[in-house]
Amino acid sequence: MTKAGSVLHVALVADECGWHCERLTRAFAERACRITRVALVACEFGAAGHGVILPGFRRAPPDGVFIRGVPAGSLQSVVFCLDVLHALGESGILVYNDARMIERSVDKTMTSFLLRRAGVPTPPAWSFAQADRAREFAARRVRSGATLVWKPVFGSQGKGLRLLGRDAPLPDFEDPDQVYYFQEFIESRGPGFSDFRVFVIGGRAVAGMERIGATWINNVANGASCRGATISAEMAALAERAVAAIGMFYAGVDLIHDRQGRWWVTEVNSIPAWRGLQGVATPNIAACIVEDFLRLHGDRKCPHKS
Repeated sequence: MTKAGSVLHVALVADECGWHCERLTRAFAERACRITRVALVACEFGAAGHGVILPGFRRAPPDGVFIRGVPAGSLQSVVFCLDVLHALGESGILVYNDARMIERSVDKTMTSFLLRRAGVPTPPAWSFAQADRAREFAARRVRSGATLVWKPVFGSQGKGLRLLGRDAPLPDFEDPDQVYYFQEFIESRGPGFSDFRVFVIGGRAVAGMERIGATWINNVANGASCRGATISAEMAALAERAVAAIGMFYAGVDLIHDRQGRWWVTEVNSIPAWRGLQGVATPNIAACIVEDFLRLHGDRKCPHKS
């Protein structure tokens, strides 16, 4: 463990320092922690020490690692970045959220599988690695009157979403290297297009908001407006169950209330944004996250410290 009275030196993993990094840096500083921002692609593996070297931590590894972003890139590049996170975790260092948590949540196929296996209500979803099977399935479902959301398996902020239904011609399914993920479209109770984001930290729902979109895509990054929302016990329990099913320290959970009054979990985000939420929520989200990070750090043994 860290010596009594010493300052925790935390690696904040992010490619650039934007609004979220500034909030986290301030929250860590208020708890007497030192922050060094690290880009995963600048990390290295070597034969000395713990085998993984982070810029700014060449003399000693960090006391903990907070993940604010994993960069996109080639398969090899992404695997390398996740290898860094896995190696840090294997070295006994707290990684928040760690590589396994990110892998399970960033992949929509696995997220849907884990939610359904845990009995968490989530829209029916299907994945195909073969374009002809994807084409056949989508055509059959659309002919039967269903509406599907075609989502990138690895995607965020509503980018790349397409609605497939009788009023929209089916696109070509010609990419042999693509995995096709479809989720049944759930109409919100309304009025208009809306869903809810519930923020779960340390197993507990701490804040939430309603997002009202100009279209069926309700992400703030796509222009949706936010308003404060009272998180009912049912919503909180559902969001907490979803995070537990994926196995994460903290997450943003997207819920939709359908026209029959049922709740569904549509997304679980392991590196969630909260700028829109902070504008309508009372708790200081960054401070709550840092508090949980330090709680977990205190519960672990860090073999590289005396």
